[in-house]
Amino acid sequence: MTHRYRSRVDSWRPDALTRAIVVVVLFVEVVGTFGASSNSDRYGVSAVSLLLVVLGPLSLLVHRRWPIGVAAVTLGSSAVYLALGYAYGPVFLSVVLGLYWAVQSGRRTAAFTVAALGYGGYVVATTVDPMGDGLDAVHLALVAGWMTVVLALSELARVKRAELARERQQERDAERARAEAQRVRIAQDLHDVLAHNISLINVQSSVALHLIDDDPEQAREALANIKAASRDALQELRAALDLLRDSEAPRAPSPTGADLGSLVDRVRVGGLQVELIADDLGDTPAAVQLAAYRIVQEALTNTTRHAHATRATVSVLRHVDGPNAGVEVVVADDGVGVHGQDPTDGRGLTGMRERATSLGGSFESGPSRLGGFEVRAHLPSASTVAQTADEVPR
Repeated sequence: MTHRYRSRVDSWRPDALTRAIVVVVLFVEVVGTFGASSNSDRYGVSAVSLLLVVLGPLSLLVHRRWPIGVAAVTLGSSAVYLALGYAYGPVFLSVVLGLYWAVQSGRRTAAFTVAALGYGGYVVATTVDPMGDGLDAVHLALVAGWMTVVLALSELARVKRAELARERQQERDAERARAEAQRVRIAQDLHDVLAHNISLINVQSSVALHLIDDDPEQAREALANIKAASRDALQELRAALDLLRDSEAPRAPSPTGADLGSLVDRVRVGGLQVELIADDLGDTPAAVQLAAYRIVQEALTNTTRHAHATRATVSVLRHVDGPNAGVEVVVADDGVGVHGQDPTDGRGLTGMRERATSLGGSFESGPSRLGGFEVRAHLPSASTVAQTADEVPR
C-alpha cells in the first residue's frame, strides 16, 4: 500500500524542469509587478497583491495532478488582482502556462470551459475595477483573441506530441516484432540444424557399432563423420547463442544454394543414395536461398530418421520468367511415408511450410513418385523477398 501511494505521489511530483519554470515565472511576475506599480497610477504593491501574484506561479507546481484546477487558479487569481485595481503587470504569464498544461493533459473540453469562464471573470473584473474606465470593446476583443491564440497553439502542440508518441510506440512495436521474428527464425534454424546433425550422428554411430569388430576401417570412417557432424552442430549452436546474447555479435554466413552439394554429401555418408539436381541460384535473394537450403536439410533429415528409405532425389530448380518465377524445391524418397499421419503434423513439416509461406510461397507434402514421401515448395523471387533478405541472420 505504501509503495503504491508513493508511486502515485511521484507521478505528479514536479520535476526539475517544472520547478525551474515556476521559479522563472515567479521572479518575472513579482519583479514585473513592482516595476509596473512604480510607473502606474493604479494601486501599488500590497500584501494582498503579492499573495495574488505568487498564487498563480506556485499553483503550477501541481499541474500534473490537477491541470484543470491549476488553470482555474491562475485565471481566478489574475481576475481578482485586476478587479481590486492593482497595477497591470506580467500577472498573465502564469495564466498562459496554466492553460497550456491544461490542454496538454488531454482534457480539452474542461480546459476550454475553464478558459471561457476565466474570460467571463475578466469581463466582470473589468466592470468592477475601481481604477478602470469600465468595459472597453476593443480591449475585451484583444484579450479574447489572445486567449484563443494560446488555446490554439496549446492544442496544436498537444496533437504534435500525440503524433510523436504514436510514432515512437509504432517504432517500439516494430522493433519488438523484428526481435520476435528473429527469435523464431533462430529457433527454426536450431531445430533444422540440430535435428539434421543429430540424425547423422545417430546413423553413423549405429554403423560404427555394427562394424567396429568386423570392419574397423569403415567404423573409423563413421566415427570421423560423427565428429564432423557434431562439430557442425556445435558451431551452429554457438553462433545462434552468440546472436541471442548480442545482436551486434559477428554472424556466420547463411547457407546458400552453393552449399547444397556438401549437405547432400554428408547425407550420402550415412548410406542414403541421394541424387541432386540443382540450378545455380545466382543472384536469388539470400532469404530464398536460405529457405531452400533449410527445406532440403529438414526433408533429408526426416527421410533419414523416419522413412527407412534407400534413395532420394533432391531437385532445386530456378525459374526466371513466367507466373512460377522463383525457386522450386522438391525432395522425394522411396521410403514408407508417414504411416497414416497427417502430412501437416510434426515440427519439421510445419517449419518447412512456415519458411515457404513467410516468403509468399507455397508448400505441399504427400506421396512421391518414388513410392515414398515427397515435399514440394515454391519460393518466389519477387522484389518483396528482397526486403526479407535483409532480416536473415547472417
